[in-house]
Amino acid sequence: MRPAKPLRLPAWTATLTWKSACFIVVMCCSLAAVLGALVHVEVTRQTVATAREKALGRLLEVSRAYEAGEPLPRGSWLDPAGLPPELRKLAVSGRRGTVVADHRGRPTMWAAGPADGRALATTVDYGQSARTISGLDNAIIGSSLLAIGGTLLVGAFAVTRVTRRLHLTAAVARRITQGDLDARVDDPRTRTPSRHQDEVATVAAALDTMAGSLQSKLESERRFTADVAHELRTPLTGLQAASELLPEGRPTELVRERVRTMRQLTEDLLEISRLDSGSEVVESDLHQLGRLVRRVVRASGTDSEVVIVRDAHVETDRRRLERVLGNLVANAHKHGRPPVVLTVNGPVVTVRDHGDGFPEYLAAHGPQRFRSGGKGHGLGLTIAVGQAAVIGARLEFRTAEDGGGGGLAVLRLPGH
Repeated sequence: MRPAKPLRLPAWTATLTWKSACFIVVMCCSLAAVLGALVHVEVTRQTVATAREKALGRLLEVSRAYEAGEPLPRGSWLDPAGLPPELRKLAVSGRRGTVVADHRGRPTMWAAGPADGRALATTVDYGQSARTISGLDNAIIGSSLLAIGGTLLVGAFAVTRVTRRLHLTAAVARRITQGDLDARVDDPRTRTPSRHQDEVATVAAALDTMAGSLQSKLESERRFTADVAHELRTPLTGLQAASELLPEGRPTELVRERVRTMRQLTEDLLEISRLDSGSEVVESDLHQLGRLVRRVVRASGTDSEVVIVRDAHVETDRRRLERVLGNLVANAHKHGRPPVVLTVNGPVVTVRDHGDGFPEYLAAHGPQRFRSGGKGHGLGLTIAVGQAAVIGARLEFRTAEDGGGGGLAVLRLPGH
């Protein structure tokens, strides 16, 4: 027998508006109940005291008439059948008292006293007093409901204004997380320093300050990277030209290899700097994906297999897509083991090798600059992810789960 699933409340019950509404309703109901009970008890006490005083005064008149041998007034009796037992016992014992009870279907204030070992009783109509108390109770309930409704509306309006500002702040924070460093809350309460700020405005101001500081630091780092890479291009060009003049031999080959590596690193840094700046312009056109993948494999000069499951036409920037696929193929041959297979299935291209697979950090958080599982600088996959984002594609990295294992890069292009 399967265990019963725990009851889960709807998602909207976790919102600040719902919690505030519940708090307001509970507090208003508690306050209305306390005040209503106090008013009810006090008015009932005064009403009963007034009716009791009137009933005892009437009992005094009836007692005088009984002692004088005169006929008892209307509504007065000697040992009446409807007299409440507790009041009868009190009167027979020689004391006077009153009690409210029904008499002939009407609320009645009974008053009784001793009369030669018997109970002399009289009645006073208590119906009007009972109706007054009932009307007061209804008025308390009605006014409490109106007060709760009004307070709830005003509270909901005030809380909604606060939550709306919080949602705006959260939306700006999400935009900053996604890379929009120009996003700002720009709360009007933060524009004037002399104006008092509430907690939401303080949070918004702190977020704007953080975003501005982060943007300045990232822009400074990007400019530094771009400036360094740009300044290195000229001496590296001269160094490459000078290396061509060296006599042939193993040392010359090592120098030329290092120069080529430095030049490639410089170009990669410049490309990453341009991607970070967000100033890249996409030149889209319609291309047949299978043909484009085959051309990338031919240009790479590697022994890679191309499998077309379902070809597709995609509207994309050919140069940037070729750059992404070229970096993926180069990474598969550098860090994986053959065979390297590129599969086209509609607007999805997968690049798989049969090596040890991608590192856990890369599959979980994506490529990181200057962090590589083997030789290299870790910039190739960083550029691939950046160029894929520019053309609106999504690039994922994971380890193949079927037989053979290996790294699996999945590029999902926008469909045409």
